[in-house]
Amino acid sequence: MPKKIVIIAGESSGDLHAAHLINALKERSHNIEIGGLGGRLMKNAGAEIYYDLTSIAVIGFLEVIKNLRKFKYAFKLILEKIDQIKPDAVILVDYPGFNLKIAKELKKRKIPIIYYISPQIWAWGKKRVKLIENLIDRMIVIFKFEEEFYKKEGITVFFTGHPLIETTKPSDFRQVIITNNHLDDSRPIITLLPGSRENEVRKVLPIMLNTASLLYKKNKDLQFLIIRSPSIDEKVYGEILKVNKLPARLLVNNVYNLLSISDFALVCSGTATLEAAILQVPMVVIYKVTFLSWLFIKSLIKIPYIGLVNIAAGKKIVPEFIQYDTHPREIAGFVASTLADENKLEQIKKELFEVKKLLGTTGASKRAAEYIIDFLNGN
Repeated sequence: MPKKIVIIAGESSGDLHAAHLINALKERSHNIEIGGLGGRLMKNAGAEIYYDLTSIAVIGFLEVIKNLRKFKYAFKLILEKIDQIKPDAVILVDYPGFNLKIAKELKKRKIPIIYYISPQIWAWGKKRVKLIENLIDRMIVIFKFEEEFYKKEGITVFFTGHPLIETTKPSDFRQVIITNNHLDDSRPIITLLPGSRENEVRKVLPIMLNTASLLYKKNKDLQFLIIRSPSIDEKVYGEILKVNKLPARLLVNNVYNLLSISDFALVCSGTATLEAAILQVPMVVIYKVTFLSWLFIKSLIKIPYIGLVNIAAGKKIVPEFIQYDTHPREIAGFVASTLADENKLEQIKKELFEVKKLLGTTGASKRAAEYIIDFLNGN
């Protein structure tokens, strides 16, 4: 009989990592059936998607409340599917607000639970550690410091390295990318990555555009690219861009190609900071949410940084402009002074390379797949 696996991923980054895991699982064994909650990438990898949870990916207390009905529907649906399918294991991918609630229900049903991409409990405090210890059968982590964290807590943990190491690379040579995107190789390129959630884009993109406009006023040689998330309607970007006359190009094609040719990036906090780090693109981290959401987040965060690149490094190697410190003039001042200082740029690139080394070696998804299959086979 084929092994039946249900995977639950709720955000774009989780959908990406889950898709790579699905490909690795299918490569390792042809006797696996996979379904679950996820998005376009999981579906393309061959999973049966019961509901696109990435379509309601939000952050912040108010945003969750607004989408509560959809979350309740997805919660009820996945439990019905699990009761029907009776899977050999459920793999939870990050997304702790939803997934830890699911884990409680799965525990009642005595279904094995594997957590892939650990919840960031090291950022939110240790209250959830005991919960994870009681609910999760196996924890698979992608940061070395997470392995050490869980081992200290007595939780069975396996470190794979970060899956982005094997996937974050351009698909073409620099000159091909430049030519295909009608860019001028003699002029600096600044890329804006305003996030993968609509509420992030609405808050962060205007700050990035105002920053870019200030930079452009001082240096007309600069070229600006805006990376659009395929999960967000293009109209959202259009509404914001109408207000700003910056000569920027909105692109949705290969983000790694575009990042690889960039001289600098303005990045919304999240996975994109690691992608820029792997490609050694100097950056600033920009993040803003609603007032109430910020109060909620600020009450929970227990670490000094919000950008994954700085968290992974264990120190601030790129500046973070967060919430009330998102002043375009300040951000533009830092970007302009950094671009004008070759030594500073080189130092940032060296530190980003050190972060890349901390993320492990290629083959993370394959290692995770082998570990999962061994677990399913009772090893």
